[in-house]
Amino acid sequence: MTTKTLFDPVALSGLQLPNRVVMAPMTRVRADAGGLANSLMATYYGQRASAGLIISEGVHPSAVGQSNPGTPGLHTDEQTASWHQVTEQVHDAGGRIFAQIMHAGRISHEQTTGHQPVAPSAIRYDAAVFTPSGPQPASMPRELPTSEVPQHAESYAAAARRALDAGFDGVELHGANGYLINQFLSSNVNQRTDAYGGSVTGRIRFAVEAAAATVDAVGATRVGIRLSPGAGIQGIEEHDVAELYTALLVELASLDLAYLHLETGAADEVLDGFRRTWPGTLIMNPSNPNSPQRTERAAADEWLGRGADLVSFGRAFIANPDLVSRLRHGAPLAADDPKTHYVGGENGYTSYPPHPRAA
Repeated sequence: MTTKTLFDPVALSGLQLPNRVVMAPMTRVRADAGGLANSLMATYYGQRASAGLIISEGVHPSAVGQSNPGTPGLHTDEQTASWHQVTEQVHDAGGRIFAQIMHAGRISHEQTTGHQPVAPSAIRYDAAVFTPSGPQPASMPRELPTSEVPQHAESYAAAARRALDAGFDGVELHGANGYLINQFLSSNVNQRTDAYGGSVTGRIRFAVEAAAATVDAVGATRVGIRLSPGAGIQGIEEHDVAELYTALLVELASLDLAYLHLETGAADEVLDGFRRTWPGTLIMNPSNPNSPQRTERAAADEWLGRGADLVSFGRAFIANPDLVSRLRHGAPLAADDPKTHYVGGENGYTSYPPHPRAA
């Protein structure tokens, strides 16, 4: 039996990846006004193009779907055009990049978007969110009427079309961490009594419809999805994690998606069960999403041994643009500065140098 390593080349839906290292999506709020990507973002992603696959920061598919100020979008012609500099720089450096499509749902504020947030039910997120005037209590969301839900599922597909027009190699639907898809999956935020709530079948319906619409728009080989079973992020509760996500994975498997991207919020035995349920490519992110700890090499190797096909690294990529080489050569990993994560500018973004031993 051949042992998988992080540095094996691997095929992913027609793409040839030079290694199994994935750069996980991370919000960095460096976009220009109007949700436009810019040259600084192009440099940032281009510096990290040695990853087998880059998954971009969350990109909002509609104005009402935006979470924080400074995040980029993919719902206007100007936004679409602005991403070409990013995808071209990544491709020129030999990389591959998917756009993560992220509808914030209730994790938003009217000051940021000019719209009342939407959600499965009118249940406010009981915490502060970022706004143009600083942290503010999240706005009360508007419950989506049944007739309006499909247009928000379709917004993922519309953004995916734009992503491919902008040169992305594919898209990842953000179904994790308390955003709109995760809100529909939840036990507490989704209090609906129509076809999009109540039973497990109802609560997974929005996720399946969003994925199916996106597959219809751009093809299954260009669509992945990220999920965070049992993570409990941003006020989400899920009381039936194994049943809920097994049912969801069965439905998603019929769409033949490019990959499933899982976070490790659930118990190991539950996650191992999801690996057995999911017949396709699995990306694992070994860091607990509630922890500030970055993924280390040992955890990545463990998950490759447990059946993952690729391993995503988030925080480790912030201060280590040459992360693949550092891991390959055993060079030390630099520490990032949390104070620079969301402040804008080059410092703490494109300013981290490569390591001499990893060259």
